[in-house]
Amino acid sequence: MQMQFEKNVFSKRLKSMLHVDFRRMFTSSLFYLMAAIAFVVPILILVMTTMMDGSVSVNPQTGAETVMEGFDNVWQILGAVSTSAASTASTTPTASTPAAGAGMGAGMDLVSMCNINMMCFAVAVFVCIFICDDFRSGYAKNLFTVRAKKSDYVISKTLAGFVGSAAMLLAFFVGACIGGGVAGLPFTMNGFNAFNLVCCMLSKIAVCLIFVAVYVLASVIAKQRLWLALILSLGIGMLFFAIVPMVTPLNATPLHVVLCFAGGAMLGVGLGAISNQVLKKTALV
Repeated sequence: MQMQFEKNVFSKRLKSMLHVDFRRMFTSSLFYLMAAIAFVVPILILVMTTMMDGSVSVNPQTGAETVMEGFDNVWQILGAVSTSAASTASTTPTASTPAAGAGMGAGMDLVSMCNINMMCFAVAVFVCIFICDDFRSGYAKNLFTVRAKKSDYVISKTLAGFVGSAAMLLAFFVGACIGGGVAGLPFTMNGFNAFNLVCCMLSKIAVCLIFVAVYVLASVIAKQRLWLALILSLGIGMLFFAIVPMVTPLNATPLHVVLCFAGGAMLGVGLGAISNQVLKKTALV
């Protein structure tokens, strides 16, 4: 009787690796903690900025007065309407015009800073802890020795991080809706509609693939040194952060979604290949 051994093909290895990573992610307190933070942050931002809207602070040295401006509607915490759409919608300056321009780099006020795009850096914390914990515990070294290839590991971590980042963005969206209701802000859509809003969220989720690939690369470089992984991730992430409001406006279209997914996929593959080489060329401890 001749014994036949089943080949350990790429699809089987990847499926096994994904099963392990998703099980570890969905059973870890880290995932639910980050999702809870993403849910609570927009509620706090919307409620607090609404309470402080119109308040005046005075610089004791110069005597200059600064007026606190809050959100005009709930959807501003998700982004801004692109400049071209804002200019065609109205030629008269309004209170919401600075926020719309800020999304394209015209200003750096509170409304343009405190929005869903901040989650890109929260994703960095999630991915870095998720991967660095493998190297600190010795799990990664044992994994590469007995069952998985380094390319499988990189792909699995990138996909798991992408799903985790999507969950955080969705938690932020739900929190924004609840926070807007608590703060009494209107849900009016000026310059966009519900379909554009869906495209906006899909575009932001797609862009997260770029950031996750960057964070995976930073984490495999740092390995068990979480502090180094965070510094590299946040530093490199800042270089990509400026493009997020430009490619994911509130009046996004299916073209934005396609371009974001295509760009995320290409950069994900490229950075993943670099991560794979880093793991092959460096020690695992």
